[in-house]
Formats: sequence, C-alpha cells, structure tokens
Amino acid sequence: MASNTCFALSTLLILYFLAASTSVLEVDGAGECGKTPIRSAALSLSPCLAAGGNAKAKVPPMCCTKVNALINTAPKCLCAVLLSPLAIQAGIKPAIAIGIPKRCNIKKRPIGKKCGRYIVP
Repeated sequence: MASNTCFALSTLLILYFLAASTSVLEVDGAGECGKTPIRSAALSLSPCLAAGGNAKAKVPPMCCTKVNALINTAPKCLCAVLLSPLAIQAGIKPAIAIGIPKRCNIKKRPIGKKCGRYIVP
C-alpha cells in the first residue's frame, strides 16, 4: 500500500515538473477546453496516468470521475488533452488512453468519434 502511495506521489511530481517545464501554446480564446488552458485540463486528469499508459492497469475511480466531468463539460477537451505533447511526455499512450471512458463504463461517452487518428471505442 505504501509503495502505491509513493508511486502515485512520484508520478504526480513528475507530471508537475513536466507541466512546469513544457512550453505549451495557450490562447485566451475558447478552444477545445473552453477558457481552461489545456495544461490545467491535463493536470486535472493526473489520476489517469497509469491507466493512460497501460491497458491492463486498473482505472482509478477518481480518474473516471474526472473524465466523466470533462466529457460532460467539454467533450473535445478530452481528445485535445490525450493528444497533447504534455500527455505524451508524461507517458500517456493515446491509443490506450482513448479507451478510458469505456473502461470507466461512462454511458454518455463520444462513441465512434474521431480523436486524431484514433476512434473512441
């Protein structure tokens, strides 16, 4: 149990440093994530790091909650975050991460929608 906590904390720390050191272009207008900078949206999905890089990793309930909220408020934002350089540098594999809403059993997910070269299952 302690090793899981240590792993989670170190993962969050790595994500924080990646976010702080990565220069991501942000605009003040409303993009895929509305007025929320994509970096902030990506950081809100930090509970999904393990599940986004490993198809066999269990998706934490907090990840499902965050993904569901993001789909309900800005569905295109999830795709933008998963394909962002920040997510890829953090170890997210878009082909795996795009299936998180299905793995979370989210009923109102954008099934069949295109996300880059991936299709949401």
